[in-house]
Amino acid sequence: MMRGGLLVAGTTSDAGKSVVTAGICRWLARQGVKVAPFKGQNMSLNSFVTRDGAEIGRAQAMQAQAAGVEPSALMNPVLLKPGGDRTSQVVLKGRPVGEMSARGFFGARGGPTEGEPVPGGREALLGTVVECLEELRATHDVVVCEGAGSPAEINLRRTDIVNMGIARAAGLPVLVVGDIDRGGVFASFFGTTALLAPEDQQLVAGYLVNKFRGDVSLLEPGLDMLRSLTGRPTYGVLPFQHGLGIDEEDGLRVSLRGTVRESSAAAPVGAEVLRIAVCAVPLMSNFTDVDALAAEPGVVVRFVDRPEEAADADLVVVPGTRGTVAALRWLRERGLAEVLLRRAAEGRPVLGICGGFQVLGERIEDEVESRTGTVDGLGLLPVRVRFAREKTLARPSGTALGERVDGYEIHHGVADVRGGEPFLDGCRVGSVWGTHWHGSLESDGFRRAFLREVAARAGRRFVPAADTSFAALREEQLDRLADLIEHHTDTDALRDLIVSGPPPGLPFVPPGAP
Repeated sequence: MMRGGLLVAGTTSDAGKSVVTAGICRWLARQGVKVAPFKGQNMSLNSFVTRDGAEIGRAQAMQAQAAGVEPSALMNPVLLKPGGDRTSQVVLKGRPVGEMSARGFFGARGGPTEGEPVPGGREALLGTVVECLEELRATHDVVVCEGAGSPAEINLRRTDIVNMGIARAAGLPVLVVGDIDRGGVFASFFGTTALLAPEDQQLVAGYLVNKFRGDVSLLEPGLDMLRSLTGRPTYGVLPFQHGLGIDEEDGLRVSLRGTVRESSAAAPVGAEVLRIAVCAVPLMSNFTDVDALAAEPGVVVRFVDRPEEAADADLVVVPGTRGTVAALRWLRERGLAEVLLRRAAEGRPVLGICGGFQVLGERIEDEVESRTGTVDGLGLLPVRVRFAREKTLARPSGTALGERVDGYEIHHGVADVRGGEPFLDGCRVGSVWGTHWHGSLESDGFRRAFLREVAARAGRRFVPAADTSFAALREEQLDRLADLIEHHTDTDALRDLIVSGPPPGLPFVPPGAP
């Protein structure tokens, strides 16, 4: 029996921690190991609802799928959902407990800015995080933990509950991932190690190079020098592969103008492609809702922030957001609100999801999220929204367009639907659809029926493929991650690290933490 644990840290944010953690989880699960993912604290607007109604980061839900286990609030005990530059909603063990300023959370001295009190700051949550980790370890053979940002963020080390703080509390070995595609990976590995305190350095077992392009033999002299400088080996070099950024933690990269998410390489089934434009609204949440659309052969999905970029779209999607009123203002300022109004008048398709659904309504009463009071929506759907302090977290199922649909709900807005045709929990008027349900487009039959309607209203000779299974494609992606681990890492050394813990006698790399 294999038992143990591991912390996957990174030299930077977006170094590849999430996908490496998922890959290790799937690699172990394929060997019959009962494994679970864990991230003590996550900052993300991309979240998921477990079967028992707890909210966690989508990355941890994806990692749970990789491990073949049911997602649980234990896997992500602290989730921060930014509501602006300075405040975040704190979700503790799956339930929102209030809003807190960044200074209050990281400094452990401030209080919440509104809502119920958040218990202390980040430092005070270490006990809760360790308890959740230990509960997972008691019921699984292996727990693979993911860090956040960099473990060498020396300004935050005192209150760290997700990197070296949890590694030291649980005695976990640490594998540091670096993205060589960004450049400077050797300096990042060395500097990350050298900025840690001696006690933390004793847990850093080695490194993993991510996103390498080219001949690995050309990299080996550098890896040898890195080992001589730090006394630590490199456990593997993962090649660069497209299409592995599944369920990312935030929408920073995809919200940039001109960025296009990867679509299926397969040719369209019909005579034409279907072009979908997604409005890159501020504080965009659960942008992965459109991944199932991008997986369809012949569907091109892009994120836009200018009216002209949506001009040739067959469908415009207004996605979820943590700032509904701010998103509405942004749409008007950018001229995209006029695009939506014109499309509706011309009978061209528009879909609003969660916050996007709310902005399409007649009126929004918000004394909770933005505290701006009553504002007029775009008036495309006969819906009035009132924000409640209690958040709706649910896993609904139903039918629409003659097909079964499963989804999940994460919202404070309560919709009063006053007309139109029923559409999931929302409504439809002509070519405009709105719903609070995230994930509905992952239901294959419903997605195909919806795209057929969109194509017909857009006048496109597009035909959805009859056999596209989003769940199967997701499983294939997760297996690709496991293949990377299996074929491009020293799996014997990795297994020994998980079971035996940090190697004894790891040398200190000066100067250490100041």
